[in-house]
Amino acid sequence: MGPVDDQDVRTLEKVAVEVAREAAELALAVRDRVVGPGSVADLPTKSSATDVVTEGDRECETRIRERLDALRPGDVVLGEEGGADADPEPGQVRWVVDPIDGTVNYAHGLPWFAVSIGAEVDGRPLAGAVVEPVSGRVWSAAVGHGASLDGRVLRASALGRTPVAVVATGLGYDPERRRRQAALLARLAPEIGDVRRAGCASLDLCSVAAGWVDGFYEHGLNHWDWAAGALIAQEAGAVVRRPDAADPEELGPDALLAAGPGVAAGLADLLRAHGAGEI
Repeated sequence: MGPVDDQDVRTLEKVAVEVAREAAELALAVRDRVVGPGSVADLPTKSSATDVVTEGDRECETRIRERLDALRPGDVVLGEEGGADADPEPGQVRWVVDPIDGTVNYAHGLPWFAVSIGAEVDGRPLAGAVVEPVSGRVWSAAVGHGASLDGRVLRASALGRTPVAVVATGLGYDPERRRRQAALLARLAPEIGDVRRAGCASLDLCSVAAGWVDGFYEHGLNHWDWAAGALIAQEAGAVVRRPDAADPEELGPDALLAAGPGVAAGLADLLRAHGAGEI
């Protein structure tokens, strides 16, 4: 199957949902089999001692790649565990896959983790799905067609006052950068309504889409962390500034921000004023 045009985005969304649902079932089955008390200490790590990788990550990505190859044999995949299997040609679909977003939560038995699958062409997001294995919730979007949660149309927060906004964020794995991120959060916290830290960027972005939080920001996320969730937030009406965008707000070249339109500019102003560009 070859290049895709905008008429096919709903098909891509359906594929993302189907494959993410299958991977979500596998993620729970693997966790039930291998994760138990004390098992986190024995897990291998990647970028730091807190950046764990599990058997579930590896098995789920393998399954996702197999299913995408069967359903979309002409496409390419970029995955967290397996990297890029090929550089996409112009007009070719690339799937950006996080087999388990929120691996630390997953390994500790917490319910806030998800399978995230996004589809893009020439760097333009076209469709995506985020599926929560524990709750079974399915978030999805196709560009130009809106975003939904289990079939219900999503709308981002209509709040217009940044000082009372509830803002989600995350912390990176590198200890020195984590220190700077925590310092930024400490400066920001008194000037907003409240803070949430769930440990799963894809679900933070979905929470923006649902209006459960008014905004979200984080530095240092990888492409697979936000490929699906950022599109879902955008299609729900949120203002989204992706890490690969230009940086007129001076938030830092790898900053992601997603917020309801009434608080996005104010949140960006606060982040810039408190040194986000130096994170």
